[in-house]
Amino acid sequence: MTHGPDPLARFRAAAVAREAAGLRRVLRPRACDDSLLDLASNDYLGLSGDRRLAEAASAAAFAWGTGSTGSRLVTGSTALHARLEERLAAFTGARGALVFSSGYLANLAAVTALGRDALVVSDAGNHASIVDACRLSRSPVTVTPHRDVTAVEKALADRETEHAIVVTDALFSVDGDLAPLADLHAAAVRQGALLVVDEAHSLGVLGSGGRGAVHAAGLAGEPTVVRTVTLSKSLGSQGGAVLGAPEVIETLINTGRSFIFDTALAPGSVAAALAAVDILHNQPELPGYVLTRAKELAALARDLGLETNDPAGAVVPIVLGQPETALRAAVICAEHGVRVGCFRPPSVPVGRSCLRLTARANLSSDDLAVIRGALTAVAEMKVTM
Repeated sequence: MTHGPDPLARFRAAAVAREAAGLRRVLRPRACDDSLLDLASNDYLGLSGDRRLAEAASAAAFAWGTGSTGSRLVTGSTALHARLEERLAAFTGARGALVFSSGYLANLAAVTALGRDALVVSDAGNHASIVDACRLSRSPVTVTPHRDVTAVEKALADRETEHAIVVTDALFSVDGDLAPLADLHAAAVRQGALLVVDEAHSLGVLGSGGRGAVHAAGLAGEPTVVRTVTLSKSLGSQGGAVLGAPEVIETLINTGRSFIFDTALAPGSVAAALAAVDILHNQPELPGYVLTRAKELAALARDLGLETNDPAGAVVPIVLGQPETALRAAVICAEHGVRVGCFRPPSVPVGRSCLRLTARANLSSDDLAVIRGALTAVAEMKVTM
């Protein structure tokens, strides 16, 4: 038999190139009793290990089964899903909610369905799920400079389509800065556009009692504002949701492909998220602890001469420059008992590889002492390179 060229050769070559550039990614499974202090996760309120969530998930699994058994439009919608949607809407001040099996899919549905036959204006710093949604929308897309309201309004004013949506992260996932939501909404209103806001990193952290950045900006009840949220970060569970007006929810149920054709979120995850919303409602002081710890982490990094931002939420980046430097710093942190995120291109621009530290409400003073030791070693490493 005659064989043509090896179809896998290009993948091996690409892997070699990634390795040489310090951009190769590998899976590192962790044990359930892992001893590292976790500053890499998005468990901002420390609820993923909370017994109340585990008990709620367990009870739901026994009552409903371990899986949802189908898509939301077939057998996958349970009374639990409806209750979570009601609770999310009531807690955040939204007019309605629709639960998805991930925040990624919530973004895909929101942008592709609401942006159909419309101009999509997207911030240059938006999450990959928004970028992918823009590509899948098959609509014209204008990417505007980061947090540039003037550029957004110009793109809207110059559009050739009748309809438009503006999409932005509320709190950006790497730099940790906040979108100018009030100004973006004003620009969208002037130009007859919807504003779609991804609250993945702001729900449970910002706003009164953790109700999010849109709520903090006074826009929670605005019918022209659509929010996407994750249940897997501050709420310590799994899944996502879109919050919006009845017209938005109706459109997503009927045209959102990542809603229609996806298996519904498992009942255990729904119940855990419900328990987390109840905890947040009953303990409104939790988000304040997150913000306090984030500012302490940033101050600690600055004291050691490391480049960071003034955090608007839980995310505290430490910019180190080259991928190899960031990788080495992450290893050093682990050697000193701390797990951190390590971000390299294409997740960040070239020359901006960084560690990402995420504050948690339940970080203790002893934890901060361990973190100081790890970051001191990183600062010393930078001096010797």
